[in-house]
Amino acid sequence: MADKTKYLKEKYEDMKEEGLTWTIRNLEGPSQPHVTVDGKECIMLASNNYLDLANHPRLREAGKKAIEDYGAGAGSDWSIAGTMDIHEELWDRIADFKNTGAGMTYQTGFAVNAGLVPQLAGKGDVLISDELNHGSIIDGIMIAQRMFKADKMLYSHSDMGELEECLKKADEEGYDNKIVLTDGVFSMDGDIAKMDEIQELANEYGALTYVDDAHGEGVLGGGHGIAKEFNVEDDIDIQMGTFSKAFGGFGGMLAGTEHLINYAYNTSRSWLLSAAFPPHVAAINIEALDIVEEEGDRVEKLWDLTDYFKKELESIGFDTGFSETPIVPAMIGDSKKCQKLADRLYEEGIFGLAIVYPMVAKGKARIRNQINAGLTKDDLNEVLRVYEKLGKELDLV
Repeated sequence: MADKTKYLKEKYEDMKEEGLTWTIRNLEGPSQPHVTVDGKECIMLASNNYLDLANHPRLREAGKKAIEDYGAGAGSDWSIAGTMDIHEELWDRIADFKNTGAGMTYQTGFAVNAGLVPQLAGKGDVLISDELNHGSIIDGIMIAQRMFKADKMLYSHSDMGELEECLKKADEEGYDNKIVLTDGVFSMDGDIAKMDEIQELANEYGALTYVDDAHGEGVLGGGHGIAKEFNVEDDIDIQMGTFSKAFGGFGGMLAGTEHLINYAYNTSRSWLLSAAFPPHVAAINIEALDIVEEEGDRVEKLWDLTDYFKKELESIGFDTGFSETPIVPAMIGDSKKCQKLADRLYEEGIFGLAIVYPMVAKGKARIRNQINAGLTKDDLNEVLRVYEKLGKELDLV
């Protein structure tokens, strides 16, 4: 029988030739500062596990206990028969943590954006988006345009002047609803949205605000996220995030008014048509929120390590772009050179990920270094030593 997928092989080979493919490496054990990757011991710099909670004993114990109490799985969709009391406990805990009227969970952060955004806007509404927003927001907007006839406007990255022009234009064209969507922390560059200015403009022009706080939770605002960082907890209309990054758990979250939550779980197909995540995941997520509030020194240590690493990496000669957070890119530019650097880092015992097109624009390849609160300065000094060595070896500095 003829292989009808042969054309995909050809496409893949073209991508490989351009240095645009991924090497999937396997962790042999938990995600933590020191890991074994495909049999090699490495310092981890590619994980979203910012607060080093993914292997925390309290999270492990919470998960074990919930399995004993509730079993292995939820058995159904949340909307049918999969919602357990521990899920609702987590939803209440999210609302408390985010200081909102209500909260809920989705299967993933991607599912929040791809499922909810299309339900927020239809014909006569406009979605106003930062050009560098996460792909899940972009997909959500595309669905809103194609299925529900919503309109879209883009503004240049973090350009408040352009955002205001979009809002003015939306007013002039008489849209029923205007929604400004932004990442809180932009995951490829590590810069922070100007949330106070965005919220001020949204208030002035009567627009809703939608914030993807996936990389801000556990990092900004003492761990509570971007709303607390900028003191706009009472203003942001829609906050989404994920437990799979700084919190060390799993699943997407949504926080806002009770009206928002009721509407979301009655309309989001990504929620309605997916199974509830297992009860032990809910227990782990609850425990993670407790730890973040109880152990503020974790966030402080994360920032101390971040500031040190960024300063020293720049002193070696690497460009860290616009980083303002524990996401500290080493900007390389050329995809093949970036892949080569990632391979050499791995050989030297550093697990750093090459980010290339289409994750970033062509010519903007970088190693995305992500700092973990469980690392030490000795760990970072070893990473810096290797970066200096390879920077000279590969003619990058």
